[in-house]
Amino acid sequence: MKRVSQLTTALLLAGMSLTSFAADMPSSLSFSAAKAQNATLIDTRPSAFYNGWPQTLNVHGGHETGALNLSASWLNLMSDEQIQTWAQQHNLNGANLLALYGKREEAKAVKSRLEKLGFSKITQLADALQDPSRLQKMTHFEQLVYPQWLRDLMENKPVTAAPAGDWKVIEAGWGRPKKYLLSHIPGADYIDTNEVESEPLWNKVSDQQLKAILARHGIRHDTTVVLYGRDVYAAARVAQIMLYAGVKDVRLLDGGWQTWSDADFPVERGMPGKVKPAADFGAPIPGQPQLMLNIEQARALLHRKDASLVSIRSWPEFIGTTSGYSYIKPKGEIAGARWGHAGSDSTHMEDFHNPDGTLRTQDDITAMWKSWHITADQQVAFYCGTGWRASETFMYARAMGWQNVSVYDGGWYEWSADAKNPVVSGERKPESSL
Repeated sequence: MKRVSQLTTALLLAGMSLTSFAADMPSSLSFSAAKAQNATLIDTRPSAFYNGWPQTLNVHGGHETGALNLSASWLNLMSDEQIQTWAQQHNLNGANLLALYGKREEAKAVKSRLEKLGFSKITQLADALQDPSRLQKMTHFEQLVYPQWLRDLMENKPVTAAPAGDWKVIEAGWGRPKKYLLSHIPGADYIDTNEVESEPLWNKVSDQQLKAILARHGIRHDTTVVLYGRDVYAAARVAQIMLYAGVKDVRLLDGGWQTWSDADFPVERGMPGKVKPAADFGAPIPGQPQLMLNIEQARALLHRKDASLVSIRSWPEFIGTTSGYSYIKPKGEIAGARWGHAGSDSTHMEDFHNPDGTLRTQDDITAMWKSWHITADQQVAFYCGTGWRASETFMYARAMGWQNVSVYDGGWYEWSADAKNPVVSGERKPESSL
């Protein structure tokens, strides 16, 4: 940044404007030249490719070291103010030199939009994605699939990170499949979240019930399950419970149903096809009991430097302005919990989503958590009101390679039901949880 500002000053002293400087900008820069000039790299491709999926078979996936992601596909979903906010979040302004890469038309579209907002020092990265040693990727990007990958799998085409054996696509949602009946991914089964969680606290059902449910849907421990939902967190709730049960390979369609619909891929109507029940799960249930914590295990994580009990609730919920739920009366938060962000209210998760509903970059999320002393080397348990938002965040952390993560199933609903449990309300800062 210092070199850029010195260069700008020199140009002004010489009687040259920033406009003339922009006109003299080279049309492209190599990676080394861009780095030498402290340029900020911007990947204009869809987030799936940024995260690690290769754009074609047998090539390397991922993004250039340190690059930000501003996908051209988001531009129609973002107002000028939202793009300015994105820039501010990443400490960008008109003084920054920006080097874009992606398909020619993608980079051109992003360049045009940024220029409209006053970013005049924009070039292209000439040798983007050509050196595999420079590329960074999400540790387990394959756990968040994208629509074209799923369509190719369904059409028996070769795909990266293909399932090892049998696989199923399942839509998950709360209640009867009203929207599913009108339009769903071809061949998808349907799971009502009421099958895997129940009142009074909406915790997961017993292991015995869970075994029967998985059998009914034809799922064994070695079945690859790709889940999607109209709400991503509904699918994530089912996914997290399946992992707890011992299903080894559970994936989410990143961005959920909306991304399939936006891709304008084929859909079908009607009830799910007849599913052949699984004769046996093939392994003990639960296969990974450590993924689901009870209240005492959650309590043991409070006020520790090597652990975090993380609230995935909106800020108004976290400070006790609202409980977030019509059926949960107490307001407040678990004393000692750390705020992991969420969204504007109990039904949104904007803090984790790109404009199209897909997952934000790993760097963005890691920085967001680090500010509240939540780090990958800790034992981390997520919770929300009853488990949905916490499960979505769990699935993201798992894809990011965080190894010691779980969900506190009872969440605020269970904790607040006992007046003896310590509760806190009001504005506070990250240091309050230490």
